[in-house]
Amino acid sequence: MREQSDTRTRIQAVALELFIEQGYEATSLREIAERLGVTKAALYYHFKTKEDIVASLVQDRIEALEALLEWAQAQPPGPELRRDLIRRYAEELHTAHHHDTMRFFERNQTSLRDHPKSERFREVMLGIVNVLSDPADPLTVQLKSSMAILALHATWFVLRDRDVTDEQRQAAALAVALELVDSSG
Repeated sequence: MREQSDTRTRIQAVALELFIEQGYEATSLREIAERLGVTKAALYYHFKTKEDIVASLVQDRIEALEALLEWAQAQPPGPELRRDLIRRYAEELHTAHHHDTMRFFERNQTSLRDHPKSERFREVMLGIVNVLSDPADPLTVQLKSSMAILALHATWFVLRDRDVTDEQRQAAALAVALELVDSSG
């Protein structure tokens, strides 16, 4: 069973790489199979369509973020929760190709806008933002909370071409995000 899981993960990683490089629409299952060095039949064993691959990528992210949201909702509200949530979100963002998945979303918005999993992903993200601020909070507090999440993502887009390590990029994003949530509450 572990081998199937490893193959599935390899397929997801290669497909994600190609979707980012070429775009979702321009990438074929044949190209994914070729880059993996497997037959299309072997690829079909795990995923019948590109849509299935995307659904699996999104579902993996949704499950991870739902677990984070569930944890956050079980905690007492306050500044420490906001800081812990930002730290945990930042950690999650740098595991299991999450930032690559977000880059894929950013580069393929038109193709994914109506994807069935996209709505659930948006709902979970909104839930996380709502833990960081209450809808009754002033607009500035709500905006800073949203910007804290965006800061964690922006490091992959804004600082991409700079001569910095991933660790430096992650640390800078976390510092900015924490600053934003600290100043909002």
